[in-house]
Amino acid sequence: MSENAFLKRLENGGNLVVAEGYLFEFERRGYLKAGAFVPEVVIEHPDLVKNVTEEFVHSGSDVVLAFTYYGHRRKLQVIGREGDLEKMNRGALKIAREVAKATGTLMAGNICNTTLYQKDKPESIKECEAMFKEQIEWAVEEGADFIVAETFSELGEAALALECIKKYGKGLPAVVMLVPSTRDVTVEGVPLGEACRKLEEAGAAVVGLNCGRGPASILPLLKEVRQACQGPIACLPVPYRTCKKFPTMQSLIDPVSGKQAFPVDLPAQLCGRTEIKHFAQACKEIGVQYVGLCCGNSSHSLRVVAEVYGREPPASRYSPDMSQHFMYGNKPEFFQCHTKSLRNDYDGTS
Repeated sequence: MSENAFLKRLENGGNLVVAEGYLFEFERRGYLKAGAFVPEVVIEHPDLVKNVTEEFVHSGSDVVLAFTYYGHRRKLQVIGREGDLEKMNRGALKIAREVAKATGTLMAGNICNTTLYQKDKPESIKECEAMFKEQIEWAVEEGADFIVAETFSELGEAALALECIKKYGKGLPAVVMLVPSTRDVTVEGVPLGEACRKLEEAGAAVVGLNCGRGPASILPLLKEVRQACQGPIACLPVPYRTCKKFPTMQSLIDPVSGKQAFPVDLPAQLCGRTEIKHFAQACKEIGVQYVGLCCGNSSHSLRVVAEVYGREPPASRYSPDMSQHFMYGNKPEFFQCHTKSLRNDYDGTS
């Protein structure tokens, strides 16, 4: 078997910057409904999916993640579009492969929490496995370099997803990530560091945390993951101002209405780019090799992460340079330029 490009990138401490957040981005743009959060846009506006994918790469993403999050059988049943399941998945995978090929980036398949997993019900586990199986097999057939399994609050479901990748993924590596809740443990009560270690020992190439928490409240847990695990770890938080009192984006309270900010008032809670920079620097110091942003991600924020991690993507050409600003830049130089322009206008010269 030829050497896997994903594993090659992580050798000797190598790292990957990864853009997620497609769900929230398309909801913000008016092409996806908050609630079910099903990626219908893949079928209805594939050109827009390709555009956003290219934009994330332009801003520094080393990976094109196929937009199949919540594109599984259970979610499509909720909105009555189960008949579009394969079309949606293969469409997203083909877009991802096309962009990855054109940009020289890696392409990943994506599976996620099923919303129906119940550890004590064999029929539920069987149904979840069938859902994972079909999405994994489509990802393999469409040329994925690795599979991302993410946003699991239960260690049992994450372990099942990993088992399915090993069983049906034709040897593709797995990135498995847990979502931290308001508690620092999984639903079963397992500390997140310990849970990640169990997934690593079970064969995941990369383990870590994604979604749920913002930079400030996810970093303490990330340190526990680093201490517990031997191999590459991942961190992709939501870019919102969570804190000790409100550790998750779902727990944030809008200061104006006094009500839950999730999901419609979350934009008022976004982190500034300086906060994102500090987060990325902290991840680099901790030794995070698979880093990015999840729900709420935007290209200018991802560019900050990429630049901290030593990238200079095309979007860096347009990184802020306030020295050129008329108020905050080099005022003597600006004034000289301005007076010269006025003199030329008065003299009729150019």
